[in-house]
Amino acid sequence: MFRFIEEILNSFRSCFSRRAAHNWFMTVILSLMVREDTLGVTSFVRAFSLRPSCYDNILHFFRSSAWKTDQLKQKWHEIVRKYAPFIKLGDRILILGDGSKVSKESRYMPAVKKLFQESENSSKAQYIFGHLFGGIGVVIGNEKNSFCLPLDLTIQDGLKETAKWENGKEISASSHVLQMVKNSHKIAQDLGNSYLVLDRYFLTVPALKELLRLNEDSSNRVDIITRAKSNCIAYEEPTPVSAPRRGRPRKKGDTVKLADLFESRSNDFLSAEVMMYGQQQTVQYLCVDLLWGIRLYQKLRFVLTIYNGSKAIFVSTDCDLDPTLIIEAYAHRFKIECMFRELKQQLCAFGYHFWTSCTPRLNKYKKKNDSDPLSEVTDDKERKAILATVDACERFVLCAEIAIGITQLIALKPSFVRRIQKHRYLRTSQEEKISEATVLWYLRKHIFRLLSLNGNSSISRFILSMQEPDLDQENVA
Repeated sequence: MFRFIEEILNSFRSCFSRRAAHNWFMTVILSLMVREDTLGVTSFVRAFSLRPSCYDNILHFFRSSAWKTDQLKQKWHEIVRKYAPFIKLGDRILILGDGSKVSKESRYMPAVKKLFQESENSSKAQYIFGHLFGGIGVVIGNEKNSFCLPLDLTIQDGLKETAKWENGKEISASSHVLQMVKNSHKIAQDLGNSYLVLDRYFLTVPALKELLRLNEDSSNRVDIITRAKSNCIAYEEPTPVSAPRRGRPRKKGDTVKLADLFESRSNDFLSAEVMMYGQQQTVQYLCVDLLWGIRLYQKLRFVLTIYNGSKAIFVSTDCDLDPTLIIEAYAHRFKIECMFRELKQQLCAFGYHFWTSCTPRLNKYKKKNDSDPLSEVTDDKERKAILATVDACERFVLCAEIAIGITQLIALKPSFVRRIQKHRYLRTSQEEKISEATVLWYLRKHIFRLLSLNGNSSISRFILSMQEPDLDQENVA
């Protein structure tokens, strides 16, 4: 197992211009996996009993010029393509996308905004100050176990002003929805033709227009599978006119209220066995191809579904895709929620504390129409410091992505699964199926044994050289 982790981490060597930066990268990844507390960067020092001076070295690592975030992401995608067993829909891989809001109280942290949280949980605050992350992952696994492996997590709100600066990301000026489409399409160019599964929030005209534009000039195609709102309205195709008449041709036909089709066309529903949530489920569905979008009128495939008494309307931009596969694809969407949960609860992936005094102090009483405080920053050094702080936050999260991704790959190796299951009792354990939490528990219990068994590895030698001397042995000497 340790050799497998080392093999993956050594694959990143080409992304670092200095050996020391790569050594700290491997240390950070292992620390994220084995630390027993989540109190910031100090927990990395405690995880391996490193010298106190290593704290500053780790902080510098996240702002270091020895590596670039985009290059590390690119390499991570190559490693995923090499090691991960993709779950495919036909001949295409399945990509999941969603957003997550992270509470941040720092007054000098860039991109912190007032965010609205829509939730049925009363323990969740309606408004928070924090970062909005857009997450993209790919579905991997087998018939017994599957995960959403994270590929990209970026801050997607509060950075429109920085996009105008030198070295600022142009994509940051786009809305959250458009950034998700652009980032997913970029990932598809690395992994191949894909289906992008999104929540119903992302079914918008700008998103479909952007997707059409991106697919025109690319070798790998992306199609969206999502869910429509219950009050969704579509249009029939215009009736062909036998004789020419004055005026421009009609772009749409009669209006169709999709929710009404559950009653008006109840006799047309078909029954099918669909693989949902790891089990074969019986669903009733009706497939119709209609036009959608004001002034867009793009042809989409709508699948009206009845499952366990509940009704849902699924949508696909691929009108040739089988309706049952559309239902199966959307059933995988919950895995990205599980991915966010594991990142937060197991790794504390969003527990960064990077800030800079160059950032204007957060005004919690700022009104919607007030100008962006970042527009007041005109000094080039201050702008670079702010951009470096944003990059440090995303780098911290990227390291957590890689750590949880390696954990998921371990959980899909049958030989590792059998070994780990022997060491941890679970009352409801399943044969040849373990979670990320079980793998992390095993590593926390056995990491020092694994390091000693692999004492000649570069990771073991570097960690040993950075550890504090044993005070008891010094006193005996």
